[in-house]
Amino acid sequence: MKKILVRVLLVLLVAALGFGGFVYYMVHNSTSQIYSYNKKTNKSSDDKTTSKKSVAYLLLGTDTGELGRSYKGRTDTMIVMVLNPKTKTTTMVSVPRDTKIDFDDVTIKINAAYSYGSSATAMAAVEKLLNIKLDGYLLINMKGLEQLVDAVGGVSLISPLSFEAGDRSFVKGKSYNLTGIDALNFSRMRYEDPQGDYGRQMRQQQVIIAVINKLKKNPTTVISQKFLNAVSKNVRTDVSLDSIKNLTISYRDAGNTIKSDQLHGTSQNIDGQSFEIMSDSEIARVHDLIENALSTK
Repeated sequence: MKKILVRVLLVLLVAALGFGGFVYYMVHNSTSQIYSYNKKTNKSSDDKTTSKKSVAYLLLGTDTGELGRSYKGRTDTMIVMVLNPKTKTTTMVSVPRDTKIDFDDVTIKINAAYSYGSSATAMAAVEKLLNIKLDGYLLINMKGLEQLVDAVGGVSLISPLSFEAGDRSFVKGKSYNLTGIDALNFSRMRYEDPQGDYGRQMRQQQVIIAVINKLKKNPTTVISQKFLNAVSKNVRTDVSLDSIKNLTISYRDAGNTIKSDQLHGTSQNIDGQSFEIMSDSEIARVHDLIENALSTK
């Protein structure tokens, strides 16, 4: 998927469940590693979840942790996720990895903002692009997706097109039960998709939704050692465990309705690199979509 990111898992998995103090205690002890390189959590998330207000997180998926990659990498998966407890909806909007932005007076693809700085840098780039305010980030590597899917016992979904990925062949309209490696290959394929990276973005969202649905059916999975190990080894975030606790208590119904969208641009070659150029009208559309998703009106 190249890297579906979802620690959304920890938030949504949790948001989809709603579990008590004992489980919270287990999660607290088993996921301490998720703050290993960022001791400072996002106050905005804490304030909003305490007040039961809508929140917007940036889901980041890196191209590391698989295929022998150990470098810092880029965030080829970038999804803005809005959780609205009042309207009981979750909205996911994918941002193309090749989106052209200006970074320190240099033109780069938005997926490189992370490698130039940090998760916070990637979040700042998305905030500037869409003129929005995010309440935190959730970062997962490629290996993490595979392990998380296996930890929930695999996922089921319907293929939107016919293609081959890894050792599996997919037929449009047919339902499949996928293991972790199958889900990774399903969400990573790009070249056989007539929509290219845009098609891949929607398959990434499919896998995320499938994991959420699986967790809703089997909520005790979240306290299994296999699941907690997958989270602690592969997920990093600035969303505090207090925020997660708030999410589990007050946002569980936000997973009742999940809406998917994506920022669309036009391809353009600049100095030998392929960029996605976003029009002002498209940026305004997505800005309004996100703001509406956050609204309680």
